[in-house]
Formats: sequence, C-alpha cells, structure tokens
Amino acid sequence: MALHHLGSGEIANLMSQGGDALSTQSVALFKSEQLEVIRLRMPQGKAMPMHQVPGEITVQCLEGVIDFETPEGIQQLQAGQMLFLRSGVPHGLLAVEDTSVLVTIVLAH
Repeated sequence: MALHHLGSGEIANLMSQGGDALSTQSVALFKSEQLEVIRLRMPQGKAMPMHQVPGEITVQCLEGVIDFETPEGIQQLQAGQMLFLRSGVPHGLLAVEDTSVLVTIVLAH
C-alpha cells in the first residue's frame, strides 16, 4: 500500500495527538518536483548522524528540544524555533527531549 501524501489544499495536523510528541510516526507529508515536507518524530536520546541533502532546508521544532550539529558547532533548537541551512551543508540531530520537527527540503531550483 502506498503512503498517503497530502493533496493540494488538504490539511494535516502537525501537533501531537493526546499530548504525546511520539504518538504518530515520522511521515513524509508531501513531495513534489520542487519540495518535500517531512514531520520527523524523535524520542529522547535518538540521533540522526551527520548527512547532507542537495537542496536548502528548514527545520522547525514543533515540540521538544534538539541539538542541531553542523561543521560550525552545535545549536539547540527549541519548540517554536526554526533553522535554515544552505544546500549541501553536513548536519546531524540529537533529540534532547521527545521531539517533533517539520523538515522542508527544496528539491529543484
């Protein structure tokens, strides 16, 4: 069965159900030729090793706290904050608390 992606004009609930940041799994909300949006859920202590993507990205912290690492160092991203990263910059994440983030990736210029 194929994953459901949002259709044009369709609404998605980005916040947790029942107050639990991990109540729903990580999911690609939609992907088009130019853009991909992913809701990423990470339990406390989970890490995503250093990697890079070919497009510019934004990471919006919806719930919790993450350590966001780049070659320049580590910054802590908290609920309500957003980070922008240029194309190809290596980065990694560590969930300091149970965390939910919204990742947007530009796929084409």
